[in-house]
Amino acid sequence: MNQKPVIVIGGPTASGKSAMALALAREFAGEIVNADSMQIYEDLPLVTARPDPLETALAPHHLYGVLSMQQRCSAGEWRDLALEAIRDVQSRHHIPIVVGGTGLYLKALMSGLHDMPVVPADIRDGLNRRLEKEGAPALHAELASVDPETAGGLNQGDAQRIVRALEIFNHTGRGLRSWQAGELDDAPADLRFSTLTLLPPREHLYAAANDRFDGMLDNGAVEEVAALMDRSPAKDFPLLKAVGVPPIRAYLGDEIDRERMKELGKRDTRRYAKRQMTWFRRQFVPEMVVETKYSEIKWDKIFSEIRNFLLTD
Repeated sequence: MNQKPVIVIGGPTASGKSAMALALAREFAGEIVNADSMQIYEDLPLVTARPDPLETALAPHHLYGVLSMQQRCSAGEWRDLALEAIRDVQSRHHIPIVVGGTGLYLKALMSGLHDMPVVPADIRDGLNRRLEKEGAPALHAELASVDPETAGGLNQGDAQRIVRALEIFNHTGRGLRSWQAGELDDAPADLRFSTLTLLPPREHLYAAANDRFDGMLDNGAVEEVAALMDRSPAKDFPLLKAVGVPPIRAYLGDEIDRERMKELGKRDTRRYAKRQMTWFRRQFVPEMVVETKYSEIKWDKIFSEIRNFLLTD
């Protein structure tokens, strides 16, 4: 089978992934496909560091801001959307460039996912209504009574994962861990991947993370979060846990002052970047690793490696 090329770029927040994807898209007639679990939602483009209109004008971007506040996206659902976008890009004889820091998404795309059942929407809706009334700890206790193995690995406040585990059990009578122990879906046989990870020195990454949070605030992140909260999102809406949102919400609720908000937002961004770096070092085995800060990247070497990959049948 003739396998078509796909470029995959992963790495922590503030490492320069989006800029790297844009540079490769312009060099190799590429189109960019989002693999960030927060940037897929239409809300909070500033807080989630979604590519801005100037960037999206330079190359086509896909799966950014495509889901509403009422929708939810699992790794499997993202994989289906990504494969559709990839084949759409390929139909124009362009190169798909998948970029994001959600490691599970990238792993699902390249290696396949456990075959999970599709749960009817009414089951999830009912659980979310109960979540609003009863709270996550009550649903966690229920999960522990029917699926203690899965419940044991979840924090009592992790509403989104608790609801997901309960909906799987209620629909199938089997625990989530049982499904996850099953066979994987096949990886896409018609695609071949060139993988690249950005892992800059930690001090440079942390400085970039701090600067990013300052820039978000300067450009209206607080107002963006306030506008979202005015629309009364459900408690399980993923963007409520996006990095930076909890301290901004605390500031809006007069629980902390602006300086404390900035301190916590920067701290949380650095911690998130550290977790992502750990994941990519342990779980992701790329063909290329860029360990310099973005301004010191050797583009000739990267372009040469990508060009050789694209020319290989």
